[in-house]
Amino acid sequence: MGLLDKLRNKAEKAKGRGKEAAGREAGDPYLESEGRKDRMKGGAKQVGEQAKDAAKEVRRTFER
Repeated sequence: MGLLDKLRNKAEKAKGRGKEAAGREAGDPYLESEGRKDRMKGGAKQVGEQAKDAAKEVRRTFER
């Protein structure tokens, strides 16, 4: 669950950056905003993964 999800999220952010740049170059505000949306969605998922990792660390700390 962890590593593959993180890689997918990073790929989604990269795809969003590409769409955003392509939209900016082409002068297409729809494509640019869609790229921004993809980038933000990937970032939000990445934050969720980091929160899960932090919760696991806390749990490990108290198990000892």
